[in-house]
Amino acid sequence: MSKATNWLTALIVLSMVLGMLFGQFVLHDTADPINASHWTKSVGDLVLIRPLKLLVIPLIFFSVVAGITRIGDPSKLGKLGLSTLAYYFGTMLIAVVIGTTLVTMFQPGHLDADSAQVLQQEGLELFNASDSKKIQIEGMQAETLGSTWLNILRQCIPTNIIAEMANGRPLGLIVFAIGFGLALAAGGQRTEAARRFFNAAFEGMMILVQWVIWLTPIGVFFLMAWTVGTIGLETILGPLGSYMGVVLLGLAIHGLIILPLILWLLTRCRPYQFMWQMRRALLTAFGTDSSSATLPVTMDSAENEGGCSKRSSNFVLPLGATINMDGTALYEAVAVVFLFQLFGIELAFSELVVVVITATLAAVGAAGIPSAGLVTMVIVIAAVNSSLAGTGQQLPLAAIGVILGVDRIIDMCRTTVNVWGDATAAKVMTLVAPDEVVAALDE
Repeated sequence: MSKATNWLTALIVLSMVLGMLFGQFVLHDTADPINASHWTKSVGDLVLIRPLKLLVIPLIFFSVVAGITRIGDPSKLGKLGLSTLAYYFGTMLIAVVIGTTLVTMFQPGHLDADSAQVLQQEGLELFNASDSKKIQIEGMQAETLGSTWLNILRQCIPTNIIAEMANGRPLGLIVFAIGFGLALAAGGQRTEAARRFFNAAFEGMMILVQWVIWLTPIGVFFLMAWTVGTIGLETILGPLGSYMGVVLLGLAIHGLIILPLILWLLTRCRPYQFMWQMRRALLTAFGTDSSSATLPVTMDSAENEGGCSKRSSNFVLPLGATINMDGTALYEAVAVVFLFQLFGIELAFSELVVVVITATLAAVGAAGIPSAGLVTMVIVIAAVNSSLAGTGQQLPLAAIGVILGVDRIIDMCRTTVNVWGDATAAKVMTLVAPDEVVAALDE
């Protein structure tokens, strides 16, 4: 571990603490409202979020093409892809079961009548006042689980790859890059120059990533200041404190116990040492609140510090940033059951099963952007409401407004778990995949 890496980690942590203090004691205590257009959010976006997002699409393209050209044999790619998808869906399902179990056990939505009524009224007002979120959420009303997955399939097979890149949709780009990489690998001597170009371009992208990473402390400071200035630390102790506590407890169990245990069982490596090696990516995920924006840092940390193969950083991590959302799946399960509890609707075991299944599948459709889980949560609520048809009990869509105010801080935590889940998958695929695949990819 280089001294530069240790210094960068220390600067990120320091910037988080200073940003939190600045947000609480300077921004939150002023009369000026703190919102999405506040200057601290704008500076953090310009300094860190936008530069990282600028790198995501070209990094995915070059990394996947470069990785696939090293595989050559499509059957080896099939083994790697199926193993990765099985790992992702398995860990997401475990996360949802943990969240559903905890929220059913602790019942944070069972408040006294007065507190529940105040939260419901405040939630309705906040939902109506949040124009952009309201439009996004209401736009999902017509979506079903089937239509959401159909949209995912359409993204996998786009008609214009340039449009997909321009709109920041990575699924189609990944599929195209896999096909293009296989074509280059099959071309033999005719495409050797192109293979060398993509490998060199990927190495150049990683150098650029390392330069941009040094902006992280500055960006994290302003983003943390904006977050704390918006909600205030006292919110954690308010009426929604028990709900937040259940979500954070579930994320802690999954991130600190379940994923390390899976990693140890499958690889026998020391999971907490690996977590420490991935600390730059985890801290960046917490500060930026975006698994997609964190992808360049995750790939750099996994390969250079975490001991992951190029195969993992080139293929497994970009795919994970797109479809693997352990933290989001857990959060959606807790949030939905909490809202039903708050509005006096008790869910039977059959409805809880619906929550588990739909939260797992809907999380795949959640983009790696801030608060995407709020939007896909509509699918889970609609599925449970459908199962309650005939009972006369339905959860209004505006109920989501209850948790809007505290979503940012929870989103930061669940994004960190999302990235940690991607990292563990990369480590597992590095150590468990067939030896011939590893040798081909890491040569």
